[in-house]
Amino acid sequence: MSSLPRRRALALALSLPPALAACTAGGGSDGTADGGTSDGGVSDGSASDGGGASDGAATAEPTAPAPPSAAELLLEDLSEDDLAAQLVMVGVRTGTSIDPELLEEHPVGGFFLLGVWESADAVDEVVDAALDGGREDLPPLLAVDQEGGQVRMLRGSAARRTSSAARLGEEGAAAVTEAYTSIGEDLAARRIPLALSPVADVVDPELGEDNGPVGALDRGFGTDPEQVGACVRAAVEALDAQGVGASLKHFPGLGRVRENTDFSAEGIEDTTTSAEDPFLDSFAEGIAAGADAVMLASAVYPRIDPDNAAMFSSAVVTDLLRGTLGFDGLVVTDDIGAAKAVADVPVAERATRLLAAGGDVVLTADPSIAAELAEAIAAWAQESPEQAARVREAAGRMLALKERRGLLGS
Repeated sequence: MSSLPRRRALALALSLPPALAACTAGGGSDGTADGGTSDGGVSDGSASDGGGASDGAATAEPTAPAPPSAAELLLEDLSEDDLAAQLVMVGVRTGTSIDPELLEEHPVGGFFLLGVWESADAVDEVVDAALDGGREDLPPLLAVDQEGGQVRMLRGSAARRTSSAARLGEEGAAAVTEAYTSIGEDLAARRIPLALSPVADVVDPELGEDNGPVGALDRGFGTDPEQVGACVRAAVEALDAQGVGASLKHFPGLGRVRENTDFSAEGIEDTTTSAEDPFLDSFAEGIAAGADAVMLASAVYPRIDPDNAAMFSSAVVTDLLRGTLGFDGLVVTDDIGAAKAVADVPVAERATRLLAAGGDVVLTADPSIAAELAEAIAAWAQESPEQAARVREAAGRMLALKERRGLLGS
């Protein structure tokens, strides 16, 4: 699968469950459907004379509109400040607790765990605080980086050990399914409904371990787009089977950069990846498998947008991810709180530039800027009806994900 029409077909056909192929074989589905059609909805082409039903045809009863979802009802009730705060997720580092202000005064959209958590009791304590300490009608979304290998925030009694993506990619689809089933079970047991995984980046084979953010840490499933795509699909489907959402990262891929964007603002330019690159196929596979979220890279891709980092680029988010790949779920940033890649961007702009590009939620490892981010989003929404609509759209996606993962009442 190397052409964009093929990727678009995958992205737009989320309801078709293709057969899972082995990672080592690199196989995806063949994209074909059974071609079945309805046998009861074809008319004979005759026009009604306005007075009676056509011969032998029953008059169809009008279909009642579907009742609004819990997310839609809540969206209508939230204030502008509440909507803005829903677009911020805040890191909770090991040994710390959640600031009550972020549950009450600024009820942020969610929290993600940082550092290594060895104790299930410690994790449960934070989850209890998050779910019990704020508004009953607006619970936060909980997430964690749980990829396997070196990147496992939950360990010890909090979660079982799983192999790195590099090892899983070598072993094949069954190994990916087994590992991510384990991850999904552990996250569900801790009441964490969103995994900040899997990594969908394809590592450039010429870089290998010189690829700082992925290859050096064995975070990627491999160097072949088809192989990686099949593994990503297996991971997404295994998580979903356990009631846990997946986040594909780091779009449009960090497999061709040398430095880690968390620690460097240099060496984070990918001069190869284009809007028609086969390295995007693994993301298309994850989207087709039903990923809940996509995390954006903070690297720069001159062949797509020479002027902006991916998370601030409408060419990347709106045109490529939303348009070509057809993704309509939650689009989140990589860390914008402590990451070196965005250190020279004013705090407020880290949120508003994401929204202007078509993204939804900012993740910050620095809790001290959470309120500033929420306030900046609220102020940006007041500048124009278009920007207010953009904030509402993004908040609607956050609430829809919460409803899908059982956080909102019926």
